[in-house]
This record gives sequence, C-alpha cells and structure tokens, in this order.
Amino acid sequence: MPNIVLFSGSSHHDLSQKVADRLGLDLGKVITKKFSNQETCVEIGESVRGEDVYIVQSGCGEINDNLMELLIMINACKIASSSRVTAVIPCFPYARQDKKDKGFFDIAVDNLYAEPAVLQWIKENIPEWKNCIIVSPDAGGAKRVTSIADRLNVDFALIHKERKKANEVDRMVLVGDVKDRVAILVDDMADTCGTICHAADKLIDAGAVKVYAILTHGIFSGPAISRINNAPFEAVVVTNTIPQEEKMKACPKIQVIDISMILAEAIRRTHNGESVSYLFSHVPL
Repeated sequence: MPNIVLFSGSSHHDLSQKVADRLGLDLGKVITKKFSNQETCVEIGESVRGEDVYIVQSGCGEINDNLMELLIMINACKIASSSRVTAVIPCFPYARQDKKDKGFFDIAVDNLYAEPAVLQWIKENIPEWKNCIIVSPDAGGAKRVTSIADRLNVDFALIHKERKKANEVDRMVLVGDVKDRVAILVDDMADTCGTICHAADKLIDAGAVKVYAILTHGIFSGPAISRINNAPFEAVVVTNTIPQEEKMKACPKIQVIDISMILAEAIRRTHNGESVSYLFSHVPL
C-alpha cells in the first residue's frame, strides 16, 4: 500500500505482525527503550513525512508504560510531519472505571466489535449451537447477549448479581431456563474470573449440559487461571487483543479467536476513506 506506515508498540508485537502480514506490509522501524530514570524513549527509525501512520498498541501488560509509549510515538510521528496518525488500540485501557469519567473524544473514533468473529466461532466450534442459550453474567451485558442470541436465533438468559464491592460477588440469581441446553456465557472482559466461574457453577446447578465462556478481552490476573482450571467450562474463548500464549500453557481450556483481520481491514478501509461499519456485521475474509 502506498503512503501507509504501520508501527508496533511494545505491548503486543505478535498481533501487530499478524496485522502487517494481512496488509502485505513490513512493520515500520521503531526503537523503544527506557532511560535510567525509567522515562520512555522512542526513536522512529524511518521517514514518515507525508505518510498515513498507524500505531498498534494494546492496553495490557504494563498498561501505564504502554499508554505513555503510545503517546510519545504519536507525538514523534506528528513532529516528523506525518499527514495523519491513527492509534489502533485492540484493548482500550482505563475503560473499566466509572463510565462518567471517560469523557468524550474530539477526534474521529471507530469502535470495532468482536461479535461477528464470535458468531463465526460459535457456529464452527459448538456442534449443538442451535440448541444453545446465550447467557450474560450480569445485567449490564444484556444488550450484548440479546444481539448475539438474535443473530443465532436462540434464547438468552442473564444472571443478576448483587455486589458488595468491586471484584467481590455476593449473590447470583439466574433469570431464564438453561436446563438441558448448552450455555454460552458472553462478556466483554474477564479479569480475576470470579464472576464467570461463579456463573458457570450456577448454570451447571440449573441443569445446563455444557458451559462455554466467550470473552472479548482475557486479562486473567491474580487467581484467574486456577479458577478457570477448576471451573466446569468446556472452553474459555478470548480474542488476541491481549497476548495469551503464556496463559494457554497454564490453562488448556483457553482458546483464542484471532482478530488481526478485523484490525487490518479497519486500517485498510480508513486509509482508503471507505466505511468501517461493514465490519460491525461481517468478518473480513
């Protein structure tokens, strides 16, 4: 592609490489290092003058360092007279905190969705998907599960939970009938996995024959891996917005949906001035 440069931050080089391969590009040369006082230093190793620059950096690992590195990379490209800089952020950091603190962007933002890739995975990997029920582990995800259930033409259920404080679940109430069905828990992210593991136990107790979990972002911190290993899941499916290689070694239940083609197609469409909304309902080939 002419006039396009793709850089990778240090958070998720593997995903950046997959995106570059899909676009038929080489990743741009960039050196990131730290000064002895731990300040991040970024050196762009090629000319970006007049170029359309895309920087892939996910909000994972050392989140604050990676966010700062992204900002410094954007600034370096701006100073070097690039025509446009777009940040490609597979897992958006600081999006869990109270929603009213998020503020609003005064630049163009395209929110990409994993839903088309999730639907494809369900149809290809769960033989009994026509007899499944899509379950939200909390009331907040009701919109997400109804959308997936509608697209698959199956039923949905939700688990209403009463929390004492963040990361601690109190009481769970299942709303919906999962008896003799394959239950698929769907959520946007799983961190310590207390909620989804509780939910899985609840679904088995309520008569579900199998339980899967499909999560957009698998953060898996603290006791998450041991909880999943001990929970009654057939599989816990996440996208590769966050690197999962080490987690998969420790937990054979974890499976990964590659979303590099969604990011690559979003970059291609943005670069060519085409609509990105096609990706909200289709998985690019």
